[in-house]
Amino acid sequence: MAYVQMTARSRDEAHRTATPLELFFDLCFVVAVAQAGRQLVHALAEGHVAAGITGYLFVFFGVWWAWMNFTWFASAYDVDDVPYRIATLVQIAGVLVYSAGIPRAFNANDWTVAVLGYVVMRLALTAQWLRAASGETGTARHCAHLYAAGLVVCQLGWIALLWAPEDSKRWLFLVLVAAELLVPLIAERGHQTPWHAHHIAERYGLFTIIVLGETIAAATVAVQSALDEHEALDELLPIAAGGLLLVFAAWWIYFAVPVHDRLTGNREAIPWGYGHFVIFASAAAIGAGIEVAVEHATGEAHISTVAANLAVCVPAALYMAFVWLLHSRHFKQGAAQQLTLPVSAAVILLCAWTGAYAVLWTGLVAAATVAVGVTLAHRTRSGRQVS
Repeated sequence: MAYVQMTARSRDEAHRTATPLELFFDLCFVVAVAQAGRQLVHALAEGHVAAGITGYLFVFFGVWWAWMNFTWFASAYDVDDVPYRIATLVQIAGVLVYSAGIPRAFNANDWTVAVLGYVVMRLALTAQWLRAASGETGTARHCAHLYAAGLVVCQLGWIALLWAPEDSKRWLFLVLVAAELLVPLIAERGHQTPWHAHHIAERYGLFTIIVLGETIAAATVAVQSALDEHEALDELLPIAAGGLLLVFAAWWIYFAVPVHDRLTGNREAIPWGYGHFVIFASAAAIGAGIEVAVEHATGEAHISTVAANLAVCVPAALYMAFVWLLHSRHFKQGAAQQLTLPVSAAVILLCAWTGAYAVLWTGLVAAATVAVGVTLAHRTRSGRQVS
C-alpha cells in the first residue's frame, strides 16, 4: 500500500508474526552486535577488563535500546505502507552509521559518529510516533506525543554530550541512559500502547537467536584455528566443543517456556523488556569470551588462564540467571525446578578455575542443565497425568 492512516493494531490479532521488514531490520543489527563484541575481545585480551566491560555495555546500550523501541512501536502501529517502510530503512541506515562509530567510541571515547547514527535512528522513530499521533485521539494521541517529545529531548542531550568535557562524558552518558529509560514509563502512565504479546515474545526470541549466532561464529573461529594451529589442537578443540554445547543449551533454555502468556500488561512487560539488556548483552559476550579463550590458547592474549576463562563463564552465568529471573521461574514448580538455573549459573562461574578445559566444562554444565530441566518437567507432567 502506498499510504494508509496509521492506527493502532489489535492486541488480540490472530496469527501475528514478524514481518520480512522486521527480520531485515534485525539482520542489519548483527553488524552493530559484531562490532561491539570485537572491541570487547580486543580489550579483554589485552587485560583492560574494566575499560572493556564499560565500553561494551555503553555501545551495546545504543544497539539494544534502538532495536527495542522500534520493536514495541512496530508491534502496536506497523501499517507496512511506503512511508512506514522508508522510515524503517532510515533507521537501518542509522544503525549502520552507529556501527561504524563503535570502535572510536569504545577506544577513544569519541562518540561523534556513533551519536550521529543514533540520532538518525531516533529521529526516524520520532517521525513514526508523530504519524501515530495524527491517527489517534484522546489518551492514545497524548501518549504518542509524549513519546515523540521524549525522543527529541533525549537526542538533544546526546548531541550536547559531544561538547562535554572528556572526563565527564561517561557520567553524563549514564544520565542520558536514565532519561531514555524513563520515556516509556512517562509516556504510558495514562495509556498503554496496544503491543501484541505473542508478537513481542517472538521478536525478542528472534533477537536472542541473532546474538547467540555471534557465539556460533566464535566457536567456528575456534574450530578453524584448531585446524590451522596444529600445535594448539588439544587446547582449541575443547573450546570449540564447549562453546557449541553452551550456545545450544542457551537456545534450548530460552525457548523452553511460553513467555507470551505472562505479558498481559506493562507491569509485567516493561521489567521483562528492560531486563533483556542483560540477556542480549551476555549472550553476545559469550561469543567474545570464546574468542578470548582461543587467543589465550594460541598465546595471543596477555592475560591469565582464569581471566580468559572468566570471559566465557561470567556472561554464561549472567545469561542463565537472567533467563530464570525474567521468565523461566514463572513456569517452574517445586524447589528442584526453581533451583536448576540459579545453581547452574553458580557452577558455571566455578568452572573458570578448572584450567584449560574450563570452556568445555561450562558447555557440559549447560548441557546437563538442559537434561535436568527436561527430566524434571517430564516428571511433573507425568505426575499430573497420573493424578
